[in-house]
Amino acid sequence: MAAMGHASQVKVVGLNGQISLGKQYAGRQVLVEEREPGVWLVRTATVIPDNECWLHEPQAASDLQTALSWSITHSASDADSEETLRQLAHDE
Repeated sequence: MAAMGHASQVKVVGLNGQISLGKQYAGRQVLVEEREPGVWLVRTATVIPDNECWLHEPQAASDLQTALSWSITHSASDADSEETLRQLAHDE
């Protein structure tokens, strides 16, 4: 019997070992955990590549918010681009 608020459906595993979760999940990544033989927990997931994990750290989020706030009050300009490039080249 299904728990309150949870829907149960009978699905048939095809000859290729697959089941369909429905078109609303098409293309989504899911985590499949085998809790015990014949018992699986399937959850939708967003996978973050290792080299992008730093973007989700609190300091990176704070720095990005600071930069976005600054960009709202400062118009884009290339007036100082030559000087900026010189400073960047000198810092290396």
